[in-house]
Amino acid sequence: MARKSFTKEEINQIVIDENVEFIRVTFTDVLGAIKNVEVPTSQLDKLLNNNLMFDGSSIEGFVRINESDMYLYPDLSTFMIFPWATDSRGGKVARLIADVYTSDREPFEGDPRQALRKVLNEAKAAGFSAFNVGTEPEFFLFKLDANGKPTTELNDKGGYFDLAPHDMGENVRREIVLTLEKMGFEIEAAHHEVAEGQHEVDFKYASALEAADNIQTFKLVVKTIARKNGYYATFMPKPVAGINGSGMHTNMSLFRGAENAFEDTSDEMGLSKTAYNFLGGLLAHATAFTALANPTVNSYKRLTPGFEAPVYVAWSASNRSPMVRVPASRGKSTRLELRSVDPTANPYTTLAAILAAGLDGIKNELEPLASVDKNIYLMDETERTKAGITDLPDTLLAAIRELTNDSTITAAIGSHIADKFIEAKKIEYTSYRQFVSQWETDAYFENY
Repeated sequence: MARKSFTKEEINQIVIDENVEFIRVTFTDVLGAIKNVEVPTSQLDKLLNNNLMFDGSSIEGFVRINESDMYLYPDLSTFMIFPWATDSRGGKVARLIADVYTSDREPFEGDPRQALRKVLNEAKAAGFSAFNVGTEPEFFLFKLDANGKPTTELNDKGGYFDLAPHDMGENVRREIVLTLEKMGFEIEAAHHEVAEGQHEVDFKYASALEAADNIQTFKLVVKTIARKNGYYATFMPKPVAGINGSGMHTNMSLFRGAENAFEDTSDEMGLSKTAYNFLGGLLAHATAFTALANPTVNSYKRLTPGFEAPVYVAWSASNRSPMVRVPASRGKSTRLELRSVDPTANPYTTLAAILAAGLDGIKNELEPLASVDKNIYLMDETERTKAGITDLPDTLLAAIRELTNDSTITAAIGSHIADKFIEAKKIEYTSYRQFVSQWETDAYFENY
């Protein structure tokens, strides 16, 4: 799904022809939240000439108040019209994703999109023309109350691949798919997931920067269409205890021109040395990039045994309990699937970290441990130790400590983002520690 490259003149003409009244300019902060400023089309020339300014000191993890003036440089290839009107007259809203620049018109080191670009350039310098990524984001649908506020009541009792009447979210999913297709997405599948109220929409792989942009756009569309239909969509990893959480399995491959650099037909598993070394890098840096791939306290409620999410650093081609799986497809589709990522991850910094880990594996010829072809959840600690299987961090604080100590991953996202992210997450974990949960009250109040 290659994006069309628009010129300024083409965008101006489309805005006139399609009755576009506003342009929503979006970017992403250090923690992965989508930010936007909406400008009327009367300001379109100012925007397209990179003269739209904003206050960077008001954005999480950006700059101090004395250096607050920043510019938004729209990426013209991201121009897209939302397929819904803003009013009864049929006025439309278009979208442009922007890169963030300083007041000196230099790329801002705290812009997650710039961080991903930097690592992609390193991949090109290493001889790779593309890092292709396909994600499988999951989400839950909850009912809204009479005042339009989210409730904790799930929208259905369905299970994996169920149909109506068990899957009450079927029509919402269809509308999400149709909306995404109107916006240029190529949808490969949409279905009910394992847990009640849980859903998944899979869209075609893309180059890493476009894939990250797509994830952010996808989240916006899902939440918009869900609310339109009387539901609240959440990408929270574990919104309900006792059932499966939401992941965002991430499939990846490196290309050299038209050649998939992960493929080698002479290998027993069909994997090249590049693929094995990339895999070795993923495993070597897994505990460090977990903080980025699973960035909330709640993420570690999902990463527990018994609910299909991986908790061990291992890989396999034949079972789904390890962190990395090698799907059966070969040829151009030869790829690695990282199963630990969840949908609260900032896609730009997470993909930057994952790619940096893989490139480090290639550079240093890191060899992965042997494939684990049995259910790791059924192995005891002695068996896991013998197989060289280690644990992923089990709390956000533990993951942050691992990130702090891995110079490869912190360098990939840059010191500005790393410092701001680590600081914010330590504050988040401290706040969590100070909260007394209902579980603690139930377990301890009357017993001590």
